[in-house]
Amino acid sequence: MVHNFSAGPCILPQSVFKEASEALINFDDLGLSIIEISHRSANFVAVMEEARSLVKELLHVPDEYDVLFLQGGASLGFLTVAYNMIRENKKAAYINTGAWAKKAAKEFGQLGETDIIASSEDRNYSYIPKSIETGDDHDFLHFTSNNTIAGTQFKQFPNVSAPMVCDMSSDIFSRKVNVSDFDVIYAGAQKNMGPAGTAVYIFKKDILGQSSVKIPTMLDLNTHAQKDSMFNTPPVFAVYVSMLNLRWLKQNGGIEWIESVNQQKADLLYNEIDNNPLFTGTTDVEDRSNMNATFLLTEEALTDTFNSMWADANISGIKGHRSVGGYRASMYNALPIESVQVLVDVMKELAQKHG
Repeated sequence: MVHNFSAGPCILPQSVFKEASEALINFDDLGLSIIEISHRSANFVAVMEEARSLVKELLHVPDEYDVLFLQGGASLGFLTVAYNMIRENKKAAYINTGAWAKKAAKEFGQLGETDIIASSEDRNYSYIPKSIETGDDHDFLHFTSNNTIAGTQFKQFPNVSAPMVCDMSSDIFSRKVNVSDFDVIYAGAQKNMGPAGTAVYIFKKDILGQSSVKIPTMLDLNTHAQKDSMFNTPPVFAVYVSMLNLRWLKQNGGIEWIESVNQQKADLLYNEIDNNPLFTGTTDVEDRSNMNATFLLTEEALTDTFNSMWADANISGIKGHRSVGGYRASMYNALPIESVQVLVDVMKELAQKHG
């Protein structure tokens, strides 16, 4: 067994892989692959509708919100939400907590004034800014809920007067969220939901048609809302696998269940980081991500030894991002706690031999 701590694309349940692989050959007993049937067929329309319905059910999405599965991932979402949320002020507040948050802010700069109202760049994004406030001239506040590279996560969301927009790409479906606090939530699929190639948008229906600029057809959420995510050929396989994964989540107990499991995984690894003299975390303790744990060796001379040990234990994907260094263990929903225990055992063994 390979223990997959990759930061993305994500680990998915083996049962999802099995069903998805079968559907590549014969979907719904049609004798056809899921990727060759018409996206207008009743069979695939049912997939799209179930995927959207599961999002609403799992996250308790209020009736006044819509859910869409679109293409482009969160990177296209940076511009999509900018176009759909810009108002007469043409000024938006952004919180800069990492590379992706910074890229999102840059995209709004093509349309209006980007106001970075808080940033953790001064300490290499190792913490979450507190005491967030917006002004009357801000069309909306945008922030990234979880920062995969730096390993930080908003434990409490801002409470501000401006409409809130959140990129939840790397922690959506990992914990409970009060959707009604947000005007728009969007997320690439490839962390906790499915394969790369699609993104989910959850938004208040009354934001549509309020933009102060002309929106390109494919970036207008109203375009896709009117066609129930089927304005153009959707990313069929990515939506299908996302649907299977959301089914798996529901069958196992939903968000309440997975939030508890994710907390157990995070507690197990962070406890070892804090108590093992050969390791140290890279972020402020109160802002540590339950999805992406970042840490360093305190003895660089042991780097090759540790790397060999975790590789021999069939651990994959824990090298840290170049901007942080060290190690990053991504513990997305489908990663079993047994895999975290294997990593912890390797860390303990290193300390026993060289501590």
